[in-house]
Amino acid sequence: MNIRLSERMRKADFQTLFTAEILKAAADSNIISFAGGLPNPLSFPVKDIEMAAQAVLQRDGAKALQYSSAQGFPELREHISKRYKSKLNLDISADEIIITNGSQQALDIFSAVLLDPNDEIIVENPSYLAALQTFHLYKPIVLTVELMEDGMDTDALEALLETHNPKFVYVIPNFQNPTGLTYSIEKRKKVASLLKGRDIFVLEDNPYSELRFTGSQFPSLGTYLGEQCCLLGTFSKVVAPGMRIGWIACKNKELFQKLLDYKTTMDLHTNIFCQLVISEYLDQCDFDAHIEKTKELYKNKALKMMECLDKYLPDSVTYTKPEGGMFIWAKLPDGVKGVDVQELAMTKGVAVCAGDPFFEYERGVPALRINYSNSSDEAIEKGIKILGETIRELL
Repeated sequence: MNIRLSERMRKADFQTLFTAEILKAAADSNIISFAGGLPNPLSFPVKDIEMAAQAVLQRDGAKALQYSSAQGFPELREHISKRYKSKLNLDISADEIIITNGSQQALDIFSAVLLDPNDEIIVENPSYLAALQTFHLYKPIVLTVELMEDGMDTDALEALLETHNPKFVYVIPNFQNPTGLTYSIEKRKKVASLLKGRDIFVLEDNPYSELRFTGSQFPSLGTYLGEQCCLLGTFSKVVAPGMRIGWIACKNKELFQKLLDYKTTMDLHTNIFCQLVISEYLDQCDFDAHIEKTKELYKNKALKMMECLDKYLPDSVTYTKPEGGMFIWAKLPDGVKGVDVQELAMTKGVAVCAGDPFFEYERGVPALRINYSNSSDEAIEKGIKILGETIRELL
């Protein structure tokens, strides 16, 4: 039988192939994996979630197992609304939030609602690989702006905006994936000033903002842009990724309704049982105390990773020093490709993620994304030593 696939599925996506390899490596117990963006299972509040699940089933079992609202459980949306106010001083009501199947689905919904083929979008360079692969499904023209140590190159952004009119700009301003970098307040204000008043949405992806383990919290771009900025969030990094509960917050009423209409058609609603369980967990447990424990865990993992990078990698390798989140971005010596390091290290039982899939156009990039959150100290020590030997072998 001749399977007549859609055009979007006939072409293998570069980023998708890398994602599959990352997940495969993470599932192999014989491999030390720094490749994925996995939270540490030690951070999962298993007992609290067990208690919450039992309470939900005993009190609201029928509701938890029935069809539900496409927008999401009202009490959970209210929890998210209150947290936006208390943590970021953002006035986002529960009625301006849509619960999604992780923030990955939110990326897809946003793209489907806004993008036609050959529409322009702007992304950081490098950017989150799973966002890039989602955008590619809708065939936009992807414009890139270099990411500097304090955020987007605003001179380059300003120059692009003089000649292009993108549908949206996608940013990860806190502990960016893949680099671990964070936008300064000055850069946030400058980016907002360049975009304010234009018919361009800003899609701010913020999965790691709660995971700041040093330094000060910075304001969201939504502080400066209001309804021009849509926010993505998730419980995957701070509760449990397996529950697949994320959200999109949108203050623009017209866009909000289109997002909700599309989601209703797409999946009817997000898993209501998991929504009820997380809402019960937030009601009954000390979520802030849980966050503090997770931040302390990741801080120690990051410090251990940087100690080993200094100890085992050649002096010609430089790396970012994150203040939170889950990633370090290592820049390799000229002539050493990240894909070559990834391939050779894998033969030695260590998985890292080459820089290539995080770029829209560049290939043979001398960089690696290294995840520190999901490894034991012993695995970090052993794995980074092997990584250092691998880089020296290629040199």
